[in-house]
Amino acid sequence: MGALISSLASSVIFGLSWCFCTAVGSICGAACGNDKPSTVAPSTTSGRKRSAVLLILSIGLAFAFQYGVAPALGPTSNALTNIPYAGPYLVNAWNSGCTISNTDGNLSEDEVLYLERVCRQNSGVYRVSACAWLFFMLLALAAKCKPTFNREVWPAKYVLFLFLVTGSAFIPNDPLFSPIYMQMSRVFAALFVVVQQIIFIDIAYNWNESWVIKSNEAEAAEAGTGNKWLGAILAACGILFAAAITGIGLLFGYFRGCGTNEAFISLTLIFSLAVTAIQLSGTEASLLTSAIISAYATYLAYVAVSANPNEVCNPKLGESNTLGIVLGIGLTLISLAWTGYSWTAHEMLTDDASTEEPHAFDYQKDDAPKVKGVVTDAEAATEESHTPVAKAGSDTWKLNVVLAFISSWYAMILTGWGSIGGNGDASNPQVSSVSMWMVIASQWLVFALYIWTIMAPRLFPDREFS
Repeated sequence: MGALISSLASSVIFGLSWCFCTAVGSICGAACGNDKPSTVAPSTTSGRKRSAVLLILSIGLAFAFQYGVAPALGPTSNALTNIPYAGPYLVNAWNSGCTISNTDGNLSEDEVLYLERVCRQNSGVYRVSACAWLFFMLLALAAKCKPTFNREVWPAKYVLFLFLVTGSAFIPNDPLFSPIYMQMSRVFAALFVVVQQIIFIDIAYNWNESWVIKSNEAEAAEAGTGNKWLGAILAACGILFAAAITGIGLLFGYFRGCGTNEAFISLTLIFSLAVTAIQLSGTEASLLTSAIISAYATYLAYVAVSANPNEVCNPKLGESNTLGIVLGIGLTLISLAWTGYSWTAHEMLTDDASTEEPHAFDYQKDDAPKVKGVVTDAEAATEESHTPVAKAGSDTWKLNVVLAFISSWYAMILTGWGSIGGNGDASNPQVSSVSMWMVIASQWLVFALYIWTIMAPRLFPDREFS
């Protein structure tokens, strides 16, 4: 029986080794130019969708490690510790650095066990996130050296990534994942915060312009039919503004009681009214963009106040903020989808243009109507259309760098910016001052960027801001 088990184990190990070596060989061959010659110049959009799918896969694996693997690898997991060699090693690796000191006796035994479990869960997220970060940074380096690499050997790339994630399970938490990668992720996630705010402002502008173009096309086909799209824009504005006002009212109702929360909520209301007033005073933006920014800012205010560690004004202190996590991951996926599929997002990340057609929400600006302050800007009618121009070069490596930053960002979303290692509360370790201030700072950033898009054309009329 023992010989049979040994034979099966050897076969499995041999098979996995063969897959790994084949994948590495394929990748090295493609990077060195040994693949079949390509007669088509690399497109700057090459590999974007496959990269986005791999990142989504990594988020799914992070959830699996966080809520499936980590809880099963506790120090009292008899089922694993009874497995010779591998079992005890895995348990020790996943529990390294997660021993909670309770010398003062301030925590109960259940609270200590809970905090240690959350620490293991966070380390599970860091493992997958670190593998995704390393993968995309290596991909960026390879794409910089050989632009066609971003569209080649994707089956081998997926195999290599899965091997990286599997291998990371055998690496101890301390010090590689926590604190080293955790601290790195905070920096990279903060950089992505800037990119994400630009992406959402871009979405807001493009949503408006897309429906304006549809209105023009319908009006050209049959007089009067374009009004339904303009009505849809106004209806969307009403829904989004109503959601923002309702959200701010609920925040005042549930999260009042301390100066910090009330200041955050009040500033959200003031800034939302201010940017809308500034937008209506000119022709550089639209009411729909202001509505989207106001609703998004209200969401950020909710996440910030729900991360306040002050128990006096945070009724969610004793609960896991599932809604905040779900919305955060959802917005990350929206950013990812926009980065992967949007022509304008591609233009922000690269200097080259593609021969591919623009995707959804991308538009030509030739026929944009002049509806002041409500639908679109009056300058749009005179702007030149975005016509793709074929180039031989490629800047796809920049996209891979952004995807690496997104890998760090979702790690921070799922772990509350690593607050278990700081001042997280025993009942909700994701609550922390670090998380609260990072989120509210991102809200102020999006308001500042949006105001700049409105004011820059007024302050510098001789410059082109299209």
